[in-house]
Amino acid sequence: MNRIITLTTDFGLTDGFVGTMKGVILGINPNATIVDITHDIAPQNIEQGAFLFANAAKYFPANVIHVVVVDPGVGSARRAIAAREDETLFVAPDNGVLSSVLRPSSSVVQLNKPAYWLPRVSNTFHGRDVFAPVAAHLSLGVPLEALGDPIDNWVRLPRAPGLRAGDEIAGRVIHIDRFGNIITNAGEEMLSGMDRAWLVVRIGGRVLRGVESTYADAARGELVALISSSWHLEVAMRDGNAAEALGVRIGDEMVVGLDRE
Repeated sequence: MNRIITLTTDFGLTDGFVGTMKGVILGINPNATIVDITHDIAPQNIEQGAFLFANAAKYFPANVIHVVVVDPGVGSARRAIAAREDETLFVAPDNGVLSSVLRPSSSVVQLNKPAYWLPRVSNTFHGRDVFAPVAAHLSLGVPLEALGDPIDNWVRLPRAPGLRAGDEIAGRVIHIDRFGNIITNAGEEMLSGMDRAWLVVRIGGRVLRGVESTYADAARGELVALISSSWHLEVAMRDGNAAEALGVRIGDEMVVGLDRE
């Protein structure tokens, strides 16, 4: 069966971990189509992994199998799970990395049937030994229910959008992309009813006035606030790296307010 399997990890591309997972999948189903979403999640950053994966997953066909491995608890008592939401299947550690794509009504099983794993399982590489082979077996038509026992207490990350009180939004940085653009947890909907021309964004000790439409609205080397392609408030630098210029890291605070002076 030729079915799409996507991979999202924090493995990077230096050590061969991603290639090894692909080898396992293709060894079980040579006809699988494997698509990389990203392997540049910050190491062990489950929240960032959940955010980036959810933003990408919505653009895939419905019958895809998604493998998401951001797994600081590998080898511990944390469970491994597979899930189904409508026609889409997911394979991941049970640490909240699927929080943004699963619903309370989703079918979720604990992966406790070793027949669908590799014969020897390392305590440090479940991506190779558990998640990759499970995804491959799913792509061959093995039903979700055959992989393990159903559970309903799978881990959800606490939802942590920005907080709006009146005309002020308190948020924080949840992602920095390879261009140094700073993505916050303030969704576009939080700006509803606020005049963007009068908005003031405070981040990294700097004050930015106004939320613009495009990067080109700023002069070269100038900081600009705008709505990102993920529909979140973003701070960028035209032809530069905003995160480096501001010394901002994931988790840092950001405040948005109105200034009519």
